[in-house]
Amino acid sequence: MERDSILQQAANEARGLAIDAIAARASGHLGLPLGCAEIGAVLFGEILKCDPARPQWPDRDRFILSAGHGSMFLYSWLHISGYGISAEDLADFRKKGSKTPGHPEYGETEGVETTTGPLGQGIGNAVGMAISEKMAEARFNAPSQKIFSHKIWCLAGDGCLQEGISAEAAAIAGVMKLGNLVLMYDSNGVTLDADASRTMSEDTAMRFESYGWEVSKCDGHDIPAVRKTLLAARDSTSDKPKLVIFNTVIAKGIPEVENSAKGHGEGGAKFADEAKKNLGLPAEKFRVSEQTREFFDGVKAERAKISAEWDELFAKWKADNPERAAELQACITKKGSESAEKLLGLVPEFPAGGKSATRASGGAVMNALAQKLPYMVTGAADLFGSTKNYLKGMGDFSPENRGGRNIWYGIREHAMGAITNGIAYYGLFEPSCATFLTFAGYMMGSVRVAALSRLRLQYVFTHDSVGVGYDGPTHQPVELVSMLRCIPRLDVMRPADAEECAAAWAHALARKDGPTALALSRQNLPILDEIPVETRRLGTLRGAYIAKREAGDLKKIIIATGSELQCALEAGKIEPHTRVVSMPCMELFERQDAEYKDEVLPPDCQNRIAIEAGVTGLWHKYAKKAVGTDDFGFSADGPELFESFGINAQSLLG
Repeated sequence: MERDSILQQAANEARGLAIDAIAARASGHLGLPLGCAEIGAVLFGEILKCDPARPQWPDRDRFILSAGHGSMFLYSWLHISGYGISAEDLADFRKKGSKTPGHPEYGETEGVETTTGPLGQGIGNAVGMAISEKMAEARFNAPSQKIFSHKIWCLAGDGCLQEGISAEAAAIAGVMKLGNLVLMYDSNGVTLDADASRTMSEDTAMRFESYGWEVSKCDGHDIPAVRKTLLAARDSTSDKPKLVIFNTVIAKGIPEVENSAKGHGEGGAKFADEAKKNLGLPAEKFRVSEQTREFFDGVKAERAKISAEWDELFAKWKADNPERAAELQACITKKGSESAEKLLGLVPEFPAGGKSATRASGGAVMNALAQKLPYMVTGAADLFGSTKNYLKGMGDFSPENRGGRNIWYGIREHAMGAITNGIAYYGLFEPSCATFLTFAGYMMGSVRVAALSRLRLQYVFTHDSVGVGYDGPTHQPVELVSMLRCIPRLDVMRPADAEECAAAWAHALARKDGPTALALSRQNLPILDEIPVETRRLGTLRGAYIAKREAGDLKKIIIATGSELQCALEAGKIEPHTRVVSMPCMELFERQDAEYKDEVLPPDCQNRIAIEAGVTGLWHKYAKKAVGTDDFGFSADGPELFESFGINAQSLLG
């Protein structure tokens, strides 16, 4: 068979795999896997630089399915092209514990680069990966030895482009001139409920051109045209990101539902047998022909040869560039391997007797650590001057400086979250990003996916309470610390002073299994010298610790976090039989053994009161009473707000 015929046959067989899996489960989304089959055939059969035998090869192209509901597209092509997905895995589609969950999940399946499902997230992830690749080029490539030179490919649908996150991410990609990014738009004109024309009327090509993208259009079912278009995007020397608009037919191959909203989900599954017959496929389930297998075996062998050639290049580069090699090794192996105690040793103690907002302390800690940890990069949503997370002397990432470690996102929190995730998925760099805590809601979808994917990254959320003051209730995030604490796998650290802040950062960078959010104050807080530095630092690493012991019999425990610890300590001085516990991180405390938890919070002392300048609900897990505010604040000076809500030492007495 000639090449295009084989690729067309492979496309139809991929359709058959999707039909079989979704029909067997009576659940899933047929529209994209059937509508994009020819795109998949060319992409996985000819275009992608990858090695299925080495899914983590550093110089591989990355493919992201932003329209994650079409997961059987990705699973089918990973199976056909030789990744570790068997026919049995396809048959287990959407079963508990399978390699083929309903939406792609990072870490569960070879070849799945990101967790996708919330529409548009994958586009932001792709921008983050493209930034990472450009950073890697700048920091590690030698003039005649380019060990990083690959593309980021993202397949998205109408829903992804309707979500606002895609507009934010596309604008950033245009400004940053990410010529290594190719966004493939499955333009089938249909969404879940109706034709897309009911909810979108813009000229997408013109919109992306205005962002600074290079745009092309193509019939997504014409294999020669798809090849020509994707090759042009891959081989272009333009520094503009590329948008390829593929005009496709949703659920192509099932006449009863194609080109309609019924084709989006599993509506066509009941026509499975007839559809396979129309596509010229045998009745046998999960079948791939010998011709297709033989063709992709050849492709796989060619790809193995390319990655082996890269190994030779890498070995020579390593010998010729020992300093760069050492830095790369640090990015690959040290990230997440250093203990929190060792990282704390890199941060000098803060001078006694002073005051510092924890946002400022956090910035000082970040800069001390970044000098030693080359994998640290950060960014802010137009707030570097307020969030204090700028890495001094380490440059700004831009088209002119790809090695810069500070990323300017503009006022785009939603995209910032997904792009930060993309940098973390890429694997070389450990990113953080910053905004005011009150704006965390704008990026909550990205925070949730990061936690689900166990990504190593940090969120710097400053201006953490009613202590913000005059900006008023829109900027006083009374509920958001508790909201963040409700996300599984996310550690929320609210340090009380500079030393707790140092430990919070050390913990965050030492974590191997998830992200960390740091809730930091706008207002100055005293350095709590009455608590030994070692107690504050090491206690924070356990989530909670005894900040002041009771004198004599224990009659009461005050639990505090963040800026309110100073109130608790003041009350503890007035009531000698009272213990004060600092609890900067509930999640970390819960992971301690029972003996330690009982030592800090003895079960036989139930006279407990908690204090935090926010909503009180979660604190009833530890205390009978909680001092805080269960209403929004108002515009006034910060101290006046605290007094108005009774967030003070007096409320803790009696």
